This record gives sequence, C-alpha cells and structure tokens, in this order.
Amino acid sequence: MTTELEMNWTLGTTGLLALAVAAVALLLVLIIRFRVHAFVALVLTSLITAIAAGIPAGSVITTLTGGFGSTLASVALLVGLGAMLGRMLETSGGAEVMTNWLISKFGEKRAPLALSVASLLFGFPIFFDAGLVVMLPIIFTVARRLGGSVLYYAIPAATAFSVMHVFVPPHPGPVAASGLLEANVGLVLVLGLLVAVPTWFFAGHLFGKFVGKKFDIPVPNILDAALGNGSNKDAFKSSPSVGTVFSLLLLPLILIFLNTGLNMLGSAGVVDPKASWVTWLRLFGETPVALLITVLLGMVLLGFRKGKDKTLIETVVDSALGPVCSIILITGAGGMFGGVLRASGIGNAIANSLQAIGLPLIIAGFLIAAIVRLAQGSATVALTTAAAIVQPAVLADSSLSAFQIATMVLALAAGSVFAGHVNDSGFWLVSRFLNMDVSTTLRVWTVGQALVSVVGFVFVMVLYGIATAVA
Repeated sequence: MTTELEMNWTLGTTGLLALAVAAVALLLVLIIRFRVHAFVALVLTSLITAIAAGIPAGSVITTLTGGFGSTLASVALLVGLGAMLGRMLETSGGAEVMTNWLISKFGEKRAPLALSVASLLFGFPIFFDAGLVVMLPIIFTVARRLGGSVLYYAIPAATAFSVMHVFVPPHPGPVAASGLLEANVGLVLVLGLLVAVPTWFFAGHLFGKFVGKKFDIPVPNILDAALGNGSNKDAFKSSPSVGTVFSLLLLPLILIFLNTGLNMLGSAGVVDPKASWVTWLRLFGETPVALLITVLLGMVLLGFRKGKDKTLIETVVDSALGPVCSIILITGAGGMFGGVLRASGIGNAIANSLQAIGLPLIIAGFLIAAIVRLAQGSATVALTTAAAIVQPAVLADSSLSAFQIATMVLALAAGSVFAGHVNDSGFWLVSRFLNMDVSTTLRVWTVGQALVSVVGFVFVMVLYGIATAVA
C-alpha cells in the first residue's frame, strides 16, 4: 500500500524535507512550550503530517496504526516481559545482591564500568530495548548506592546496548545490510566488535561521565511502584544468591545465542535450517520467548522456591506493567510518527538525491544512512535503505575486497544511528525510563547517538584505510 501511495504524491525532495522539519518543530513546540502530553502530541503531529504529506484520507488511519502497531509488535512484549523480570529482581533483593557483588569485585569507582561491560556482553544477542529494561533495576540500585546523577551509570550502559545493536550481527540491521551487499557476516561481526567497543568507550563511557556531572537527574522510581492488594513491598524480598541472579540474567543470553548460532550454521550449510529440531530450538531463542521462559523461571526461583504465596507472585509481576504502560504507548506513538515520515517517501527522496552528488561510495553511504535516520527515525530502516541504494555500485565494483565490503556495511551502520530524536521510538524509551524531559533527552541521548555515529565512522574509516592500503 505504501508504494502505491508514494506514486501518487508530487512533493519533491525539498518539499518533503521542509515537511519533516516542520513536523519535528511542531512536535517540540507542543511538548516543550505547551506541555502537551508526549503521547497526545505524537498522535496529533502524526495525523497532521500524514494529511500534509498528501496521504489519501481513506489511508491516513491505516498509515498511523501501521506505524504504531509495527513498533508495538517489536517493543511491547520485550518491555513488558523485561519489566516483569526486572521487577522480580528488584523486589526480591536480587538487584541489591548483584550490586553488592559488583562493588565487592570491582570497587565503587569501577562499578559503572562493570555495568557497561555487562551491557556490552548482554547486548551481543539481546535487542537494545529488552537489554536496557532488564539491566535497569541493577543500574538504579548501583546509582542509589553510590550516589550522583543516574545518567552517570545509565548512559554508558545504554550506549553499550546501542553500539552492539547497530554494529554487530546478529542484530537485524547489520545482518540485512550484509545480505544486500553480499558481505561476509563473520567478518562484519569481528570488525563490528573492533568498531563498537572503542566507540562505546568514547561516546558512552567518557560522554556518560560528562553528562552525569552536567545533568543531575535523580534515580527514577518507575520500578518502585507499590504492590497492589495491600501487599507489603518487602514481602517478596528473599535476598537470592548471586548465582541465581546470574542465571536469570544469562538465560536469555544463552537462549538467544542458540537461535543466532543455529541461524548462522544454517546459512553456512552445517545444519538444515528447515529441520524440525532446528526450527524448534530457534523458537526457544526468539527474544520474546527467551524472556518469557526467563520470567517463568524467575517466578519459580524467586517466588515458589522461596515459599512465596502464588497470589503475592502474581501481584509482583502485575505491578511491573502499570508503570511501563505509558512508556509502551509513547514509544508506539513515536513509531507512528516515524512510520508516517517513512510513508511520505522522504527517506528515499533524500537518499536518491545524495546518490547523485558523486561522493566516495563509503562516505556517500554514511551520509545517506544518517540523513534517512534523521528524516524517519528507524536505524534499521536507515541502514537497509542506504544498503539497497549503494548495493548496485558495491556489487559492480569487482576491485572491492571482502574486508572493504565489510567496512562498507559498518559505515552504513554508523550513519544509521546518527542523532536519534523525537521520531525514534528508542528516544522515548530512554526519555521515559530515565525520567528526562524532551529538551534534556535531546541534549543527552540525541547528542550521544550523534557521537556514536561520528566516532564509529572514524574507526570504520581507519579500518577501510588499512584494507585499502593492504589491497
């Protein structure tokens, strides 16, 4: 449907760009100046933008709900199940146990670094939103224990999930781009790690220290909601062992690795990807299923095995959903806004115009991905769009080595994460969970994501230079 609609629109690239800028400006004015609730402002702006873009009246609601629904399909289950697991870890005392262990092993000064290293490891197979939600109880507990702005602890960890999500397979963006450019996924994975880790150090670790000193954001209480039915919050506390906490954190990691490992083995021809046992094992490693299994295990290990009443266990997991409902709805509305901008055709129009400028292919690819990201919000869409546009030139150049093609994928990935703002669902996830207003989130998260993009691209260009010199 989107393609048919795009064919009927006559707005040129300049008009589409002006429309996108006006839409973002309207959204910011509504939220910052007139204090309209973010959910209402996003829905209203999406509606106005869809009409202004020329979407036929009969297709406006379908376009809005399509963007909203597709975002919720990927976010709601992960955030909901992740919040349940996090709630059990926090209420049982597991987050505190993990905090004490981290401080005893790494010391107070290195505790934020330890959180980030753990996030880098968990971020290998786990999507950004799910990983962040699961780690938040531990991040908040460490922040309360050691004091200072929550940004000092949360931004490095969130950035760790971000760089792993955008640069390293098996995440969908780099995998899709690797397929389009016929890059070696294993090589992209190795080089992606070489880019992701130092990028995190500069744009996450060091930048997190800076914003932690500049913005004094108290630890949010979103995960501290009172239990219903008159239950005492401490009734679920049992101080589980470090091993129990680790098992609950590592289980989704192992299950998702099982999925991606079998997927890679299937692509390599080692196993039959259509075999029944492969498809069943891969099902258990799908992120929502892996989190569901972990939540059920958490109910057993932190509840039933500790002698907790089944009603209390149900109350604890239920209490996790209320506080995150607002986050899920706002995130979905952010996806709606980005979906309208994508449907307007602005990303493709700008990308096609940039392609004609004649820049070196790797730089043009980075810029295309960055501008498409700014225009419509989704990093995965920006990456795959840019990869599809440069694909003919890459495949036609027989002089490019496998190493150079892999760095091309990473250059596109760097561009696709540039300056996530109000049309990006991840922006709202971070804003709501860390209890930051929009202007602060723009100065912290948007600037931080721009740093991830630019610093990452610098490291990619270093690798590309080495590959070119060797070739």
